[in-house]
Amino acid sequence: MIASVRGQVAALAPTTAVIDVGGVGMAVQCTPDTLARLRVGEEAVLATSLVVREDSLTLYGFADDDERQVFELLQTASGVGPRLAQAMLAVHAPDALRAAVATGDEKALIAVPGIGKRGAQKLLLELKDRLGAPVGVPAGRSGGAAVPPPWRDQLHTALIGLGYSAREADEAVTAVAPQAEAEGAVPAVGPLLKAALRTLNRTR
Repeated sequence: MIASVRGQVAALAPTTAVIDVGGVGMAVQCTPDTLARLRVGEEAVLATSLVVREDSLTLYGFADDDERQVFELLQTASGVGPRLAQAMLAVHAPDALRAAVATGDEKALIAVPGIGKRGAQKLLLELKDRLGAPVGVPAGRSGGAAVPPPWRDQLHTALIGLGYSAREADEAVTAVAPQAEAEGAVPAVGPLLKAALRTLNRTR
């Protein structure tokens, strides 16, 4: 198993970072929040989890070991594959997920694209004794935090990380705001990032 990668960031895309490890460009699937911390040309260290399938090898990257551990624990629940596990971490930080499971917060899980009410109830039952107790929910990545919408900062930071100017990022965030509001209190940042990139491409 590839537990981590260290190297220069060679390229960034909406869902992927390419890390130059000893001359080999490794494509790593990351959440928007993790991608937003990376800068092309700078060194990065990512905790990773290698998902092996018959027809593919996919490397998922995380900001720290805690995120990776939660990613792997989430997949022990029936019906949760790596894509859904990553989507859950794109919406909620590890401790926010622990808090949601510990308190039986269905709405927090339903906020994740691909999880309905029945699926949320099933996940709450299966994950109850697997994720552990929350240490402290970070502000800005929990669906119930009484703070300004976290998707704005996440999306803005992600666009800056992809090389856009602050002005372009501001305009793109404003352009996708109606879509975010239509999705509810905790919109998924991934689709918003794709929509923002389409908006920026149209204006160039």
